[in-house]
Amino acid sequence: MNTGMINKIKIAVVILNWNGKKLFDTFLPSVIKYSDHNDTKIVVADNGSTDSSINYLQQNFPMVEIIDLKKNYGFAAGYNVALKKIDAEYFVLLNSDVKVSRGWLEPCIKTLEESDKTAVVQPKILSYTEPDKFEYAGAAGGFIDKFGYPFCRGRILNRTESDHGQYDKSTSLFWASGACMFIKSDAFLKAGGFDEDFWAHMEEIDLCWRLKNRGYKIVYQPKSVVYHLGGGTLPYNSPQKVFLNFRNNLFMLCKNLSDYQFHRIFLIRIFLDWVAAAKFLSGLNLKEFSALIKAHIHFCKKLNSIIKKREALKKYNNTEEHPEIYRKSIMWKFFIQRKYKFSDLKFNL
Repeated sequence: MNTGMINKIKIAVVILNWNGKKLFDTFLPSVIKYSDHNDTKIVVADNGSTDSSINYLQQNFPMVEIIDLKKNYGFAAGYNVALKKIDAEYFVLLNSDVKVSRGWLEPCIKTLEESDKTAVVQPKILSYTEPDKFEYAGAAGGFIDKFGYPFCRGRILNRTESDHGQYDKSTSLFWASGACMFIKSDAFLKAGGFDEDFWAHMEEIDLCWRLKNRGYKIVYQPKSVVYHLGGGTLPYNSPQKVFLNFRNNLFMLCKNLSDYQFHRIFLIRIFLDWVAAAKFLSGLNLKEFSALIKAHIHFCKKLNSIIKKREALKKYNNTEEHPEIYRKSIMWKFFIQRKYKFSDLKFNL
């Protein structure tokens, strides 16, 4: 076990674990088998697990390096703390419920090496349970609409597409999924890592936005394929997930929108959240309604802190509009026009 620094290597595959012992036998063997390079280490950073994860790893996967974080920092801070202990050129952030395939590392690392401006690469993410379909958390790469709602090639809101090779072309993205993210370590550290106020959910979108405002590119590489179980920590319809997604989306918009965009967009987004609240209430989804209200209350409590972050980031904020932001409303397209596939959006990148 390693609780200190992990010495200089080229690639560190870092899995943040919290009570995920039940997942190790299913998912770790593929990572070990297909990451067998002299310049690569597999690291499990344990976020204060109480299910004997560390002992199980030591006994059954002795080739895996372990960083014992001692307590549960959440996703954002957990990775920040762990990655400061690893001296590597490239970090591969990998969820504990992801199965990888042969040759998964090389295409993404090559893409990072091809350009100084490329900071992050995402592979194709398919569903572990339905491997012919894209997985919710990332699919074939992430985007946001003009109001900050995230969606993916291969997944619009809660609708996922089957993979027929329609997204087998590498393209520029707005964000890459934290389920499997390849990132240059210097870019991660210079940008300040994940925003720890997020705790979990959308912290990768916020990080990618900050990187893009610094002039970096986020790229999708379909030659690398992984399979994600998803919903392992929080089910997709969990009220806690609703709370985090609404709150963190407001955090992200408030921090990263340019002044011009902020004045045009933010109040409209607040209104749209209240439309969502009304929909939850009318459908008697009281837990989701309560989670949304709590998200807005917590956002208001943190507003001074978020504004300070916004002011600090202004020197990087790009006054030009990123082409990977969809200039229409994904909610209008989905609920009113019933556009359920990325190809239906006519979004020309």
